[in-house]
Amino acid sequence: MSHVLHRHLAGSYPTAVAGDGVYVIDAEGRRYLDGSGGAAVSCLGHSHPRVREAIKAQLDRLAFAHTSFFTTDIMERLADRLIATAPAGMEKVYFVSGGSEAVEAALKLARQYFCERGEPQRGRFIARRQSYHGNTLGALAVGGNAWRRAQFEPILIDVEHVTPCYAYREQRAGETDSAFVHRLAAELDATIERLGPETVIGFVAEPVVGATMGAVPALPGYFQAIRHVLDKHGCLLILDEVMCGMGRTGTLYACEQDGVAPDLVCIAKGLGAGYEPIGAVLVQGAIVEAIREGSGFFQHGHTYIGHALACAAALAVQEAIEEEGLLERVRALGARLDAGLQDRFGNHHHVGDIRGRGLFRGIELVRDRASKVPFDPTAKLHAKVKAEAMARGLMIYPMGGTIDGRQGDHVLIAPPFICTEAEIDAIVERLGEAVDEATLHI
Repeated sequence: MSHVLHRHLAGSYPTAVAGDGVYVIDAEGRRYLDGSGGAAVSCLGHSHPRVREAIKAQLDRLAFAHTSFFTTDIMERLADRLIATAPAGMEKVYFVSGGSEAVEAALKLARQYFCERGEPQRGRFIARRQSYHGNTLGALAVGGNAWRRAQFEPILIDVEHVTPCYAYREQRAGETDSAFVHRLAAELDATIERLGPETVIGFVAEPVVGATMGAVPALPGYFQAIRHVLDKHGCLLILDEVMCGMGRTGTLYACEQDGVAPDLVCIAKGLGAGYEPIGAVLVQGAIVEAIREGSGFFQHGHTYIGHALACAAALAVQEAIEEEGLLERVRALGARLDAGLQDRFGNHHHVGDIRGRGLFRGIELVRDRASKVPFDPTAKLHAKVKAEAMARGLMIYPMGGTIDGRQGDHVLIAPPFICTEAEIDAIVERLGEAVDEATLHI
């Protein structure tokens, strides 16, 4: 009997014992093609020699030094690199151990910024329905997934949630893209006015929504319209690129494709590619300056922030992405993956939408393509698709509750950047078989 508190207490899991490129190998010798990077994490696969050597070399020098006593050369070098390639105006990096911690830190930085400016009445955040920002309490509160929030609702801060830029479900019949974008921006504006602009800290959003909706990108002009509304009311734009950032969508930061620079941006998964736990918040200079001129310190902290081994891994990952030309590869393989998905599922009776950017793609499963009616949630189609994929040696990331936290199913595909064209094709082929089999008897 396992003494591990696994995610599902009644479930059983194969034991992973090794990684080989884009494959994970279990104790029985079975090889699983990682079509989702775990959870969009393993962008360099599971055995990249450069990253492994960087971790070993750092361990030989120094494993850990607490940041209340020391800085380290490796942390400084990683911060320099991130700022050099960051959205305009970013000045500092705050390192943490993962995505949820990054979002928590961003929320606290945003709140402290206004306190330092003499605006302590600003205490409200606005986010979007069907978003996901992590599982710590602050991150869960700004997240808009009803199922994930439900049992913890009494201990969450009050956050307002507005309509997501989810064209497949939220755009009205006959409504143009620009009209839809205008409507969403007007909704945010009206929400800020209703709450009182002087009470609102900022707006939290994923440029491309990951886990809870399955690679849903914003329409052109959306984030620029949102930025305009926030600037009008003096509110901050906080972007969560934990899943969609660090090259996943074909540019280092997903927001590059949306033409905006946020006030705070959270990164994690692809930052360290799973080789070590690491995340970060990048911070605009104006926020840094307000804290510097005020209290002089950020009132927050964790034991393992800026961990030397994690920073060494992340620096090696980022160097590999640049030196191996992997952003260009993501764009090329992303186009191939999209073409393969369109060919395999474009006329599939049970696939209503195919979406995403780069190597961050999703398909939405429906009972009827024409009406967009979802499958009955009790069928747990997403779980069936996962099981069928695993049986075929494929890891993908399906989820339920796509529409409202209860109804709807989707599959997220986020393979490593180092995939070959043949491996991309194999992902599509095995996924097609898994979807066909899972939907056959429902």
